[in-house]
Amino acid sequence: MSDSSYSDGAAAQPATRPAQAAPRLVLEGITKQYPAVRANDDVTLVVAPGEIHAVLGENGAGKSTLMKIIYGAVRPDAGEIRWEGEAVEIASPAAARKLGIGMVFQHFSLFETLTVGENIALALDEPFDLKTLAKRIREVSAEYGLDIDPQRHVHSLTVGERQRVEIVRCLLQNPRLLIMDEPTSVLTPQAVRKLFATLRRLAAEGCSILYISHKLDEIQELCDTATVMRGGRVTGHVKPKEETHASLAQLMVGHSLPDYTRREHQPGDVLLDVKQLSVESDDPFGTSLDNVSFGVHAGEIFGIAGVSGNGQAELLAALSGEKRGVRADAIAICGKPAGRMGAGGRRALGFGFVPEERLGRGAVPAMTLSENALLTAHRQQMVSSGWIRAGAMRAFAKRCIEAFDVRCGGSEALAQSLSGGNLQKYIVGREILQAPKVLVVAQPTWGVDVGAAAFIRQQLLDLSARGVAILVISEELEELFDICDRIAVLARGRLSPVRATGATNAEEIGRWMAGLFGGREDAAPSAEQTAHA
Repeated sequence: MSDSSYSDGAAAQPATRPAQAAPRLVLEGITKQYPAVRANDDVTLVVAPGEIHAVLGENGAGKSTLMKIIYGAVRPDAGEIRWEGEAVEIASPAAARKLGIGMVFQHFSLFETLTVGENIALALDEPFDLKTLAKRIREVSAEYGLDIDPQRHVHSLTVGERQRVEIVRCLLQNPRLLIMDEPTSVLTPQAVRKLFATLRRLAAEGCSILYISHKLDEIQELCDTATVMRGGRVTGHVKPKEETHASLAQLMVGHSLPDYTRREHQPGDVLLDVKQLSVESDDPFGTSLDNVSFGVHAGEIFGIAGVSGNGQAELLAALSGEKRGVRADAIAICGKPAGRMGAGGRRALGFGFVPEERLGRGAVPAMTLSENALLTAHRQQMVSSGWIRAGAMRAFAKRCIEAFDVRCGGSEALAQSLSGGNLQKYIVGREILQAPKVLVVAQPTWGVDVGAAAFIRQQLLDLSARGVAILVISEELEELFDICDRIAVLARGRLSPVRATGATNAEEIGRWMAGLFGGREDAAPSAEQTAHA
């Protein structure tokens, strides 16, 4: 680490910028106080024209609040914003867009009942024609490798597809400052390269980019400078290319991250067996599953990669019991046919499930953590003779908070009050504390900081060492290679060949994510083949 890369928050200096370029954006003394927390505390930030500037920090460090202040979605309590040398008050997102500021949100701001085109039209401040706009959306989405149909309704989109809508909507505004919050979680490695080329081109044309990501390799490859935040304060400025993953992670969390610990264990019987599973998607724009077969052993972590929208939602619905119109023997849990069982019946067999969408699927936003514990863990002595035992609910929630280091206001804190990483730790912990025999986890660390991600991944490794069969469906290739024993790809509703993690690489998996498999040598294996691969 360079000697000047870290400084005390009170003495932090603005990031270095090209001497010939006057700043595009300057923040001085930005402070935002909420009832329970000071989200931003005397924050200073400088961004030059054409600069790609990262903002790093843990979940809850204050990054999102700061970006919302720049975008006019939140008003600061103190401090000054200067845009191209002029002091401004950004009273609303419309005012930000008028200045030339665009933002891609991590948590989406889309209307479920409207189409993609209609949602994008709402962000435009000039007259538009929907037919012409739809054509432009197709052109831009194709140019940036973010394929999306402007006629689809948002409620039919997966999480990853909704993020694509946010990115395309922002790019259509030709911003002079582009704020991007976790923009690559839906992309193949090849598509990430294309997006980075686009961002570099925008920067070369003078567009400033504020880039938030927990993927440190992306930060090092793409960004010129980085501002590091912790606890709402700026703790330092660095040039990411001069740092290592370890030094960046330490700046973010305040301590070094331990290496993953893999305990020795031997895979056992197949506890999750999927045989020739074909499912017609209920969504006319969805992806039907075509003869998907695989098996997950006790003590194994089996990973399925793929770009969102290639059948992941349909597979998860079939596995969790939300979709029950499949053959009884198409899905077996612990040796028992479960294809026609509901979610409750599968949980009684020892099935646990972490959905990809934290708020709304994994947890009810307006309910407390103890109430959310009841939703899936009610068999943990929370109900007696039809009566809810509130004390047992609170005790379970407290145990989960303590065991999984969930930083919150206690068991009665609302789910929506937690940062993304802390809510994810709670949801994963809620499932693990029920001692499942089979655990299906979708996007376990999506939008989660490096510290929380490392913690969650270690918990999954520990769980597999105790003999649990774990299926991880993720778009984070680094994550799958870090923790999985075997890996396959779901593309266009079909499963690729299955490989031991050490017998493949990101380039091959990236090709498969684009659907480039299916020859005779790549034929999808049967459940028996995958179970014993």
